Amino acid sequence: MIEFDEVQKRMVIKLVYYGPAMSGKTTNLMYLHDVLDKKGRGELMTLDTQDDRTIFFDLLPFFLTTPSGLKIKLKVYTVPGQVRHDATRKAVLMRADGVAFIADSQVKESLNNAESFSNLEKNLSIVGIDIDSIPLVIQFNKRDLKDIIPEEDVIKTWKDSGIPIFFASALMGWGVVETFKCLLEMVYDHIDKKHQLNASHGLTKEQFVTQIIRISND
Repeated sequence: MIEFDEVQKRMVIKLVYYGPAMSGKTTNLMYLHDVLDKKGRGELMTLDTQDDRTIFFDLLPFFLTTPSGLKIKLKVYTVPGQVRHDATRKAVLMRADGVAFIADSQVKESLNNAESFSNLEKNLSIVGIDIDSIPLVIQFNKRDLKDIIPEEDVIKTWKDSGIPIFFASALMGWGVVETFKCLLEMVYDHIDKKHQLNASHGLTKEQFVTQIIRISND
């Protein structure tokens, strides 16, 4: 679903953070926005809905330019977690190139996690995206809290899916960049197969990731 203009030599990549309400999607993006180099990101924008928020920002507002002259722009979004905002979820998922599913590690949220992942699969299908082909990572957030699902149980549940699993505390700031980096690597591989970022445009996966994930020294 890459937005690619061959004549203008521009490519826009869209990443979406999905998951149940209050799982930490917004906290993930706010942390990324805070730690990444200010020269490589735009302003954090918030669209308020009742009892929830959809936020987004441009990560490369001035574009990453490959040796061939291809300009790549990255947009990162969250979706509202509340069920009543399902139409907004679908709209945000349209033309997505990669998804990070943010689950809540608390035991009491297990059902909400399952229902939200099922909703993701359904909505991807509705907007014409196969969940088995789109780059997808799962992050179990809120590992700093008590009464959380043990790591071994999470791994046992998801090991056969082949989906990369990360454990994080977005509030404390750990596991966030690692989740994002893995998603970027998977997205690069997906795009490279179709548009030959390396062979035709001289952009390696390492260059792609490191130019996006530049940590601010402020």
